[in-house]
Amino acid sequence: MARPTPLSGFPELLPEQRIVEQQVIDTLRETFELHGFAGIETRAVEPVDQLLRKGDTSKEVYLLRRLHEESAEGHSGIGLHFDLTVPFARYVLENAGKLEFPFRRYQVQKVWRGERPQDGRYREFTQADIDVVGRDVLPFHHDVEVTRVMVDALSRLTDPARLGLPGFRLQVNNRKLIQGFYAGLGVAEGDATDEVMRLVDKLDKLPTSKVHELLTAEGGLDAATADRVLALATIRATDDSFVAAVRDLGVSHELLDEGLEELAALVRACADLVTDRVRVEADLSIARGLDYYTGTVFETRLDGYESLGSICSGGRYDALASDGRATYPGVGISLGVSRVLVPLLARTGLAADRKVPSAVVVAVTDEDSRAASDAVAHALRSRGVPCEVAASAQKFGKQIRYAERRGVPYVWFPASPGSEHGHQVKDIRTGEQVEADPATWSPPAGDLRPRVSTGSTNNSEEKQQ
Repeated sequence: MARPTPLSGFPELLPEQRIVEQQVIDTLRETFELHGFAGIETRAVEPVDQLLRKGDTSKEVYLLRRLHEESAEGHSGIGLHFDLTVPFARYVLENAGKLEFPFRRYQVQKVWRGERPQDGRYREFTQADIDVVGRDVLPFHHDVEVTRVMVDALSRLTDPARLGLPGFRLQVNNRKLIQGFYAGLGVAEGDATDEVMRLVDKLDKLPTSKVHELLTAEGGLDAATADRVLALATIRATDDSFVAAVRDLGVSHELLDEGLEELAALVRACADLVTDRVRVEADLSIARGLDYYTGTVFETRLDGYESLGSICSGGRYDALASDGRATYPGVGISLGVSRVLVPLLARTGLAADRKVPSAVVVAVTDEDSRAASDAVAHALRSRGVPCEVAASAQKFGKQIRYAERRGVPYVWFPASPGSEHGHQVKDIRTGEQVEADPATWSPPAGDLRPRVSTGSTNNSEEKQQ
């Protein structure tokens, strides 16, 4: 068989990299569950008409079809989900009678998106979402709750004692603030406001002068109004001082007041969680391009990797799901697990310090005594010590090298029948060897599971995107 050609946009990780991804996911799951969020999983496919309801996503949807499709449409009418929000909205509607509201869920799953692969953007990737959804009403304090949960999760990911990922900057804004400011300027509500927000949202990709040009040419604003729109978008603060900065622009509107109050409350409520590695910043340029957001909006940048764009985003949506009798408002935020990890793995050599979960390789004296080695492994596993039995009864030196190549720190030598010596366990990093009982011995806590470290990118790179 010829060597297969890699598929662009479908990252596959080496075992030591996959361990890092699993530890990230485990940390997220642990954090979400500590805050009382329930885990769910939805199907991989949704009806095409549902997938296209979210906006201009038609170019991103992968359709499913049989090899011998005979329908007039040429496909089965279903496609792979490109995010976890659309399937979650459907899930809430289908199960509303069985759920307790407010319903707080987390979801970590693969999604598929038919876009051009590039650094941080893939056709298949893992997302981690949290949402709180209410029935008809959802108090604002849940916006604060979701923000605090994600800040907590990001803080754990950046903790040097855990995974030590780079820092994050969580940028927050409020669509009410933006819409109220535009209304106070006299920008027509509806499509005109949405278009101005869409154009302002390009500030992270285009220079201010170019966005100003677009606001006048495509947004229908005069130059003076475009100047004031951009003046709002340049305001940033790590505390509630942005309120005074907005007031100084001389615009007033009831919706603006409401948005300012909510955003200030959110920033103040997160102040006790802010560290030098995870910051929360009011950034009034953030609008989020999707028109169903109605209040709080989030975007997040990874320190040192700002070129990746936002790797964690979301917001408040008051009418994403409705069954005609009830409306289910919600607020949520989504972390692109693959979008964060794959570039880090490739550029920094971030990887586990061993290629397998095993803390111990149990040596085999000869094939006739393999059952004795299996018994030792069973005793260790029964107490939660990950281990494996050597693949072959080679000389002990070769069995030690077998463990070294995998990064396994300990080799266990079973007691030989009739020998005056008992079981021996060797730390192959230091050479220390001691007698041990498989019914009681355990490695130090730091050796029980693989640890994440940063090494040379030449030693540990992503296989192929």
